[in-house]
Amino acid sequence: MTSTLLYFREQVLKNIDLERIDELKNQRESLLREVNDAIQRVMNNTGQYLSSRVCNCLSELIADEITGYGPLRELMEDESISDILVNGPDRIFVERAGKLELVDKRFISNEQLIDIARRLVARVGRRVDDSQPLVDARMPDGSRLNVVIAPVALDGASISIRKFGSGQRTLANLIEYGSMNEMMANFLVIASRCRVNIIVSGGTGSGKTTLLNAMSHYIDEGERVLTLEDAAELRLQQPHVVRLETRMAGAENQGQVTMRHLVVNALRMRPDRIIIGECRGEEAFEMLQAMNTGHDGSMSTLHANSPRDALARLESMVMMSSAALPLAAIRRNIVSAIHIVVQVSRLPDGSRKVINITEVMGMEGDNIILQDIFSYSAQAERSETGAIQGSFTSYGLLQRSTVYQQAIVHDMQEPLKQLFGNKLP
Repeated sequence: MTSTLLYFREQVLKNIDLERIDELKNQRESLLREVNDAIQRVMNNTGQYLSSRVCNCLSELIADEITGYGPLRELMEDESISDILVNGPDRIFVERAGKLELVDKRFISNEQLIDIARRLVARVGRRVDDSQPLVDARMPDGSRLNVVIAPVALDGASISIRKFGSGQRTLANLIEYGSMNEMMANFLVIASRCRVNIIVSGGTGSGKTTLLNAMSHYIDEGERVLTLEDAAELRLQQPHVVRLETRMAGAENQGQVTMRHLVVNALRMRPDRIIIGECRGEEAFEMLQAMNTGHDGSMSTLHANSPRDALARLESMVMMSSAALPLAAIRRNIVSAIHIVVQVSRLPDGSRKVINITEVMGMEGDNIILQDIFSYSAQAERSETGAIQGSFTSYGLLQRSTVYQQAIVHDMQEPLKQLFGNKLP
């Protein structure tokens, strides 16, 4: 049966009027009728016949393929799904509520899977073939697409899609989901308004960009903000925002614009704040320089398992740059540039939590001193539904806190004192 479907698919795609189909991409009923008519013509010409049920299924399949996503269309339209992971034509996984699950969708063959992958990357002016088997791109709706085909992929082509959510999460939403408590949210609001330099660290899919987006709502509307990203996910509401995005090299290996290029250029654009979607390489050196030269309130995310690991990873990324600095000088730069590290994590039950809000206090000898302001600790017992239970703890601010000094400068020391019960100096 699979060979018959493959044959009909191939014949329909060969004989269908593509110009007519392009006009019907947004009219699904008309598109299905057009595809069904094409299938009927193939049956009449070849003498092979399909049942009405199979014919309707094939019409749906070809219509979905023509419009772009093939059997992934329904998954792309499902708001509860955050990631779609295709491991060859027969195994499609999705992530819902932080958990992976296998779905009953499949491709007819690996050839159909590769054809759809090629159409998707062609939409954004890219190509995937034997000479370029790896492609990373951003779809027109903002979703992040990664495609791997043979000879790199051994068990069939692989497609990974990180969907671009339609709704914005606020700090109030994160409180509602149990990711943080109200006191932590209020502290992050004050820190954002006081132009504290913040790093959000965590693992893949832990909610780093979501939290960064939520904190960005509290940036003053009078500030000029530049956002620099590999794939545009930040959605700031301020009136004076300039959005920049990196660019991969083209077919002739030219035209690449790296994050480091964007950071260097951003410094010439008179920004008040620079927000880097993710810091992952040698651009870390320029980012620290920006934070150290008057661009207070800058923010970024990076991958790390704890606040201390985040700073250690920053050290490594600075060493990747051409700046031949001793380790002590790199650490001094980090201490003067970074004020707050917010650690987020996706727990085994699929929930996302703010595990630590940690302040960088300074250096003692050759070591960076960190002080937790808030932390989350899990309990041994789980709820009846299997959810991890735990509690958030507040440790307050120390007398030499940079956050408190910034609050004084921005006339927000009183809200900060009320937050911590007037226990500040």
